[in-house]
Amino acid sequence: MTDPTATSQPHTLEPVHADGDVPRTMNWGERLVLFLRVMAAVSMVKGLYHWTIVLGIGADAEGGFENYPTAYQAATAFFAVIDLVAAVGLWLAAPWGAVVWLTSVISWVAVEMIFPQVYGGSMWTVAIEAVFLAVYLWLALQAAREQPQ
Repeated sequence: MTDPTATSQPHTLEPVHADGDVPRTMNWGERLVLFLRVMAAVSMVKGLYHWTIVLGIGADAEGGFENYPTAYQAATAFFAVIDLVAAVGLWLAAPWGAVVWLTSVISWVAVEMIFPQVYGGSMWTVAIEAVFLAVYLWLALQAAREQPQ
């Protein structure tokens, strides 16, 4: 009599992995890339926000982008372009992406601190951008230390 639980197919063994039970942790380079991707999403939202202003989406019927002061128009057009370019570079983790993003961050801080009449001089946004910059620099240094010499 045959066993009903037995299968007619031969039993195959799965390959043995030496580190199968050890949970894998992210290295610093992977953490840096994850941070760059998060900053890419933030830059994308910022860039699209500036484009909504340029295009007049949600603006009053009587006012439009052309009615804003020239300094506001120039800064908004600049950030509408540079934030989207930075988002693409950051998402790809391209070396130029971080450079463009750093240019955007430093420009935003400069506009907020030196020209408060443009966007209102919010120190909260300056503080948030400074934290993002500090986290980026820390992660970049940790990732560089991790690389073999």
